[in-house]
Amino acid sequence: MASNTSDRPFVNKDTFMELLTSTTIGSILKSSIQSISATDNNIVKSTFNTSKTLSTLSAIFANTTSYYINATTALEEEFCTQPAFHEFPPDLFTSSQRSHGAIILHILLVIYMFVALSIVCDDYFVASLDKVCERLGFSEDVAGATFMAAGSSAPELFTAIIGVFITKGDVGIGTIVGSAVFNILFVIGICGVLIKQAISLSWWPLCRDSIFYALAIIVLILVVADSKVTWYESVIMLLLYGVYIVIMRYNRTIQSIVTDKLKWLTTEKISANGIIGKQLNKFQGDYEQFGDDDDVFHSSTEDNKEDHTEMREFQTTEQTSADNYALNSNIKLTFDEAAFRIMMGHNFKGKCRFIAAARLVVSYHLRMKADSAFLRRQLFKKASRASTMRSYAKSVRNWMSMAYDENIDDWRKLPNIEQDGYLAAAKWFIVYPIKTLLYYTIPDSRKPRWEKYFIATFAMSIVWIFLFSYVTIWMVTYIGYAFSIPDSVMGITFLAAGTSIPDALASVFVAKQGMGDMAVSNCVGSNIFDILLGLSFPWFLKTAIVSPGSTAAINSEGMVYSIILLFLTVLLTVGAVHFSGWMLNKCVGITCLSVYALYVTISVMIECNVFGFVNPPMCVE
Repeated sequence: MASNTSDRPFVNKDTFMELLTSTTIGSILKSSIQSISATDNNIVKSTFNTSKTLSTLSAIFANTTSYYINATTALEEEFCTQPAFHEFPPDLFTSSQRSHGAIILHILLVIYMFVALSIVCDDYFVASLDKVCERLGFSEDVAGATFMAAGSSAPELFTAIIGVFITKGDVGIGTIVGSAVFNILFVIGICGVLIKQAISLSWWPLCRDSIFYALAIIVLILVVADSKVTWYESVIMLLLYGVYIVIMRYNRTIQSIVTDKLKWLTTEKISANGIIGKQLNKFQGDYEQFGDDDDVFHSSTEDNKEDHTEMREFQTTEQTSADNYALNSNIKLTFDEAAFRIMMGHNFKGKCRFIAAARLVVSYHLRMKADSAFLRRQLFKKASRASTMRSYAKSVRNWMSMAYDENIDDWRKLPNIEQDGYLAAAKWFIVYPIKTLLYYTIPDSRKPRWEKYFIATFAMSIVWIFLFSYVTIWMVTYIGYAFSIPDSVMGITFLAAGTSIPDALASVFVAKQGMGDMAVSNCVGSNIFDILLGLSFPWFLKTAIVSPGSTAAINSEGMVYSIILLFLTVLLTVGAVHFSGWMLNKCVGITCLSVYALYVTISVMIECNVFGFVNPPMCVE
């Protein structure tokens, strides 16, 4: 027993527990390893199966993606439009340079071309058209509705011609539609906001032009509804403009008939010069009433006219009494005039009072004749009340230049910075290159020595207007491509505002002088010319003369929606003026500006395919 015990190795308690523990841990580890191995096998099998599934899905996705890319590429190749800048000469800058800042130079050049277009139209083109109308013996109504309207709308007309024959896109129709909205909403709206007090408007010119303008828009909607224009559709629009000329020819007769039929509009009979007496008194304000308004604008082919005939003729005609001038102008009395006023009192004898009154009137009369600002206001007032179309279509900018430019060659003199300021000097440096270029290339028919060469003035003005418009559209196509903006959007916004801002500024000026009729009628009347002649004439040239039997394409199907919105803006503008009592006030101005912002937003969203695919995008290069 003892030997057996002594033969076995001695194991104490700690050693035993150690062995027991190690044995237990070993079994646990073994079982754990076996379990992990089994789990790993399952995971590996599951991963393998999953990878096979993912591989299959990946192959399906790759095939689907490839099909989608091919289908999208084919769709873009089929429905996208080639960028319009390919129709122009190559740019001096690469695409990378334009995206890194060179596009700013394009924008500045476009703005400079807007200034150039404004100068050549106002200083040369309109003057030559005036001579053409005189030589052809056109009446003032017909001249205003045809040639003179072309003078103020020449940039839009040539933009439409370039859009039809060169870019073959929607930049032309977009510019004219956008310019129409800009004129009737933004210009009228900004005039209403900036005037100090409400201005009465004559109902007849606004209603006449708005009704015919609405009819022109309806015809335009029907023409572009199928996204193509045929030769007979353009002829219909041209004939409709002929009807407008006839209406303007018999404007007074039609106005008398309509006023007699619609006596509920006013309790006053229409006066001999075609202005409603009740509204004339309201419109008059602080200005004096005039008799025959046509004497200032009468043109005679036998007379030898010099520059600013209308201004000098007004200056030599007694229009306003001297005492009323002193009362309405709030002039400060001189020492002599104050003495004469005292001597007119009841404390002096009758003969002394009479002599003092006579001398005071003579003093007022001399001051009135020397007050150029007063004469300008009266001239603008007289022009705004003329019953002829010519006073409106001649362009408010032309009336401003006539009143302010004492010498048409003053631009050659360097302004005095101390007297005129830095702004005048900067303006001179900007316009001097353009004026110099035009001065040496276009005979100025406003001057007596060049008056007989008005045909050359007319021809060279057209050449320069075309060149300036060409450069403008050329740069705009690169700007639109750089920012991925469709041509129609560039026309509705950028080009429309650029070609209309000079008229807008001039309209604001004359509206501040109290000539609301001139500002409003100029806007609506020029829109009729833009739509019925500015669009139809290029379409007629292409479909009937250049390519007989062809059609002019409208790329964007959304353009018809923009034109429908244009029709609604006409109704809203006339309705706002009507509900304001035929007054141009801040309420009308705010309404028009708000609607203009809404119109531009909706039109841009339509053209950018926000509400649906209506305008093919530009092809990516």
